[in-house]
Amino acid sequence: MERDRDVDATLSSRSHRVGAAVLDKYPVACPCVGTAFQITVTCPCDWPLQLFFLDKEHVADSVTARPCARLCNLNIKKFLYIYIMQSSTEQLIFQLKALADPIRLRVIALCRHVECSVSELTQVLGQSQPRISQHLKQLCDADLLQRFRDGHFVYYRMPLRGDQATAHRRFLALMPADEPAFERDLEKLRQLRSAKSVASPAEHDDASIRHLHRALVELTVAAPLGALIDIGSGQGRILKLLGSRAQRAVGVDIDSDARQLARTELLLAGVENCSVRKGDMYDLPFADAEFDTVILDDVLGVANKPLVAIVEACRLLKPGGRMLLLGQADRGNIALLEEHFAQWCQATGLRLAPPRRIPLHEPRWLLAVATAADFESVAA
Repeated sequence: MERDRDVDATLSSRSHRVGAAVLDKYPVACPCVGTAFQITVTCPCDWPLQLFFLDKEHVADSVTARPCARLCNLNIKKFLYIYIMQSSTEQLIFQLKALADPIRLRVIALCRHVECSVSELTQVLGQSQPRISQHLKQLCDADLLQRFRDGHFVYYRMPLRGDQATAHRRFLALMPADEPAFERDLEKLRQLRSAKSVASPAEHDDASIRHLHRALVELTVAAPLGALIDIGSGQGRILKLLGSRAQRAVGVDIDSDARQLARTELLLAGVENCSVRKGDMYDLPFADAEFDTVILDDVLGVANKPLVAIVEACRLLKPGGRMLLLGQADRGNIALLEEHFAQWCQATGLRLAPPRRIPLHEPRWLLAVATAADFESVAA
């Protein structure tokens, strides 16, 4: 009883110091010291730990055959520290187990290229919806996939940013690039999306569009795009053009049909670092200072509250980032659009470089670069 009280008091004080919480404690037999105590605690990252507590100063790892054989000289604080340092290894094992299934491996192979819905995966892989959902849950639990909702659909893809994306690239490097099953699945997805998508005549190419694309590409030479967001991405015209030049790219549009077509166009073009999301330009679902380049893609001219849209776009911009203002104007209205750009930027505290008319003769587009007032302007 006296030893039991010592265990409780020592464990309570040390658990408090390292941020752990005691969950359970009961005696077990130890061939070395007689009675020990198996104790379940949680560390600060919420991992449950099974410890063997031998006395006031010593603990041992529960996975050893003899509790005191390997770690009997470590106190609780040191043990928890070592366990936290090894949690990445535990996560790696968990992820490898999640990948140890041919269907889940095919899911990963698809979602590395593009975001996929449950319905698409069901049709491409020839599996039932409950079965696909089960596989997706396991991959999400292992942090191998991210999910997001788009209207009535839920999409899945491998993360494009953060530490997870870096770790996942190591997994992808191990996957055989010439696996026939992966290529067949990707081709099925291309055919499935192509059959459902019909391009709008408004998006067909013309001379003014080609001039505009050339001007946008020239901007990428002046400064890297970094993380890019295209607000009002429509059917993915600019994402296709600039996506591969960006670190990652996100297109946002309120039109569900346009988003569906954009996903098809990105898949057919082989642009893999792009994602398309549903979003309102007045209230975008992204963190502050998340993007290096923000494009307001021909949306200000039809916006009821253009100043609110610009302020919201500024929120997403990293310090030193660039905002590209893009607008289409009827003949004779290009000067009015220039005036509006200047007024809106002045009202929102942006420094506007001289806008560029595209093409120079009979212009149809206006392209301008804006930066925060405390950073140097970049000429368009």
